[in-house]
Amino acid sequence: MLKNKKITILGLGVLGGSYAKGLHKAGVAVSAIDIDEDALQTALSNGWITEGDTDPAMIKDSDIVISCLYPHAFVKWIAENKQYFKKGALLTDVTGVKRAVMERVNAALPDGVEYIACHPMAGRESRGLAYADENCFTNANFIIVPEHNSQYALDTAYEIAHILGFGNIVELTPEEHDRMVGFLSQLTHVIAVSLMNVADNTDLADYTGDSFRDLTRIANINELLWPELFVLNKDYLMKEIDAFTEEMQVFKKLIADEDYAAMQEKLRISTRRRAYFNKKKG
Repeated sequence: MLKNKKITILGLGVLGGSYAKGLHKAGVAVSAIDIDEDALQTALSNGWITEGDTDPAMIKDSDIVISCLYPHAFVKWIAENKQYFKKGALLTDVTGVKRAVMERVNAALPDGVEYIACHPMAGRESRGLAYADENCFTNANFIIVPEHNSQYALDTAYEIAHILGFGNIVELTPEEHDRMVGFLSQLTHVIAVSLMNVADNTDLADYTGDSFRDLTRIANINELLWPELFVLNKDYLMKEIDAFTEEMQVFKKLIADEDYAAMQEKLRISTRRRAYFNKKKG
């Protein structure tokens, strides 16, 4: 189906570039729009895209538009360029929050243009086309967030995910999605960033082990993107931060009280629960 469609990617950053490379590798031709002419030229010279431009009007003949823009830029771009969509076009995205973005995008789109929200759970700490890697999608999670969508839109979302090599493709409501990312992604990034900001302990870098490196890997973070994600999902994220803070205070008291039995039970619970998140082998 995709090979017979004109597909345009908005934004050739790390995710947009990975989409372009992955689709090209699968024999699906794509064009791209980006404000960075160097990124467009790099993608063109490598054959990842067949056409590239800085002009939004390029989408006028596109059957499928894939936005890989940051949330606020995505909403703004749609509002400013909605007139270029042809009737019957399908819009999808990679945005990490859904409720606020879906509401605003759907309100801005003209009649006859359908938006199906998607979230490839394959982000990277690095940014830019230079770090694009189509292999990052292999066996990763792909979340489809339908809301009054047509079967064509659903089928297209699944096809994109399959072509790019995602291993686990699921559907969630906007509320389920944002609650999920609030805990699994946003809270963990807040914890990692907070740990690195507690004090300047860079003098200890020569002594660190895998536990610290694993826990703080995601503290190497895109400072432009993540504040948008935090604020757009602040109701769920703030609840998760409150729950985490309360649990830390509970554990602090167990240490102060030298309550070995209660701490051991906490560790047993965490070990059991962590087992569910172990990556399946084979």
